[in-house]
Amino acid sequence: MYEPIRTKSVHSTMAGTPSDFPHRSREEELDIQLAGHLAALLAVTDELRAHTRSAELDTAAERLAGQVARLRGGRPPLRATPAAAGAPADVLHERAHALAGRALVVAASRADTAVAILAAERMDVHSAALAAGPKALSTAP
Repeated sequence: MYEPIRTKSVHSTMAGTPSDFPHRSREEELDIQLAGHLAALLAVTDELRAHTRSAELDTAAERLAGQVARLRGGRPPLRATPAAAGAPADVLHERAHALAGRALVVAASRADTAVAILAAERMDVHSAALAAGPKALSTAP
């Protein structure tokens, strides 16, 4: 009724045989994921810096860039110059708050205290800016 299988299943492997492709550890995967979240948060922070010049935003951007470089083995993140007419500040604060939350979750799962503290600080700043209302968003850090 059915034709017998003539080849080995792609899902089966021989015990003790190393696979042909490299595998990453859980820690390496979390590093990659965390660096991605922080790089995205850095991009949004740079957009906010284009809206509002602030020493606090400059410091936050440098701290984020430092953590991304550390997680990527010393390679600094690529940074683009944001357009002057980008998304409104409230949208950027919402996006930054969500990205900082994602970074906080990953940092907590890999027990990276420095990044967890940085992400929590960024979440606080962006939630405060959103709670302050539209008037404060033009001057919020």
